[in-house]
Amino acid sequence: MARLQDPDAKDIPEEVARFLADFPPDPMFKMLAHSPSTVRPFIGLAQALYTSLERPVRARELAILTVAEGVQCDFVLTQHVPISRDAGVDDETRELIKNGDHTNPALSKQDRAVIRFAAEVVAGPRVSDEVFAAASEFLSPRELVELLHVCGYYWTFSHVCTVLDVQLTQTYAQLQGESGWTA
Repeated sequence: MARLQDPDAKDIPEEVARFLADFPPDPMFKMLAHSPSTVRPFIGLAQALYTSLERPVRARELAILTVAEGVQCDFVLTQHVPISRDAGVDDETRELIKNGDHTNPALSKQDRAVIRFAAEVVAGPRVSDEVFAAASEFLSPRELVELLHVCGYYWTFSHVCTVLDVQLTQTYAQLQGESGWTA
């Protein structure tokens, strides 16, 4: 059970309510509405992370899974299994991420670089020179900063879920099937 009740609809400013009406009913969107001044920019950043990155979708999903595992967020992990599958991340790779086996030779050198980078972002305040250099082999400066944005966004998103005990009611993949809505 979530630690906070959904906000009362009368306490949500009209422009925020209109903005949220464009999205399917979701416990996370409701929880974010407790902060009406940040909900739009926060969701806007998520939209940018899904529509405007230079890096391939697969790398984004590897980073999201790694962050979610690092902060133990089942909500994000469950949401991103089907999304990552569609991005070409197989079950074996997800299992290696789950087990923290970030250097396994079964991972491509590029996947290892992205996963290790994301894992160190979550664990540290800094990324080691070795991990940064490995990521830099595959990522441009823009892509490195975008990867940091993905990690930071999902660290925050995951903590909203875990700290407030937001319960997953349905995956975005289910919502897509029912309503045609896209994540």
